[in-house]
Amino acid sequence: MIVIVCPGQGSQTPGFLAPWLAESGFADHLAALSDAAKVDLARHGTQSDADTIRDTSIAQPLIVAAGLLTLSPLLNDRRERVGGIAGHSVGELTAAVGAGILTELDAMTLVRERGLAMASAAAIEPTGMSAVIGGTEDDVLARLAELELEPANFNGGGQIVVAGALEALEALKAAPPTGSRIIPLQVAGAFHTRYMSTAVDRLRAVAESVSKQDPAMPIWTNRDGSLVQSGAAFVDLIVGQVSSPVRWDKTMDAFAAAGVTGVIEIAPAGALVGLAKRGLKGVPTVAVKTPDDLAAAFDLIDGKS
Repeated sequence: MIVIVCPGQGSQTPGFLAPWLAESGFADHLAALSDAAKVDLARHGTQSDADTIRDTSIAQPLIVAAGLLTLSPLLNDRRERVGGIAGHSVGELTAAVGAGILTELDAMTLVRERGLAMASAAAIEPTGMSAVIGGTEDDVLARLAELELEPANFNGGGQIVVAGALEALEALKAAPPTGSRIIPLQVAGAFHTRYMSTAVDRLRAVAESVSKQDPAMPIWTNRDGSLVQSGAAFVDLIVGQVSSPVRWDKTMDAFAAAGVTGVIEIAPAGALVGLAKRGLKGVPTVAVKTPDDLAAAFDLIDGKS
């Protein structure tokens, strides 16, 4: 069973869309997505610097749009051969399109509002996120409680992303849990925590206005790794996920239980394949970073690799 995974914020890098826009079909597709998001995605994906595309209101539409560019050729003739799909954080919106729950234009409308709402929530007070690599989960959670930090992403493979006040994150880096190391992340706020509560209310109002269909392929949620049968329920989980932890560890556990035989990460790829190599050892992976990588993804779906 081949699953497609859709990355979240932090995967973007300066110029990463340039190889895609070298082909006219992808450029036309991106122009339509840009119109829906009211963001110049071509400019931000080819010319903007790292600080600019770190802005949540730009990063999130950019990541979802890149994923949609990738999904189109992957699913065009091979949808019936893909066993399921899942997204990490904002990548759940990309996954919702792949599963047939949302249209591309509705997903871009929602991601635009999600990015703006989360950027506004992040501006209320200085916060950030760091990755904790290693250590036991109990030790990490105990240290977070001492510092009033929150676990934001349980990524599996010994990685937990934590979030909260900048001073507390500095204290964590200065005195990490036993056997762990701390990597500050280039994001603009404490996502998937209580700091995002105002963003949830704002996004819910917009989400209620879009049409939802029940999924046409299996789709797993970040809430607990379970399969979701209702499109409306999945979108409701996407809204709530803004202020609750991403349980990517449980999503990967669900892949394993379902008998996954290959993982394809769509653009901007790399992070989730890295997690899969640690959490789903031995399972073949393909990271689709540029159009040149599509051939390897096709081969994996077709059973040629």
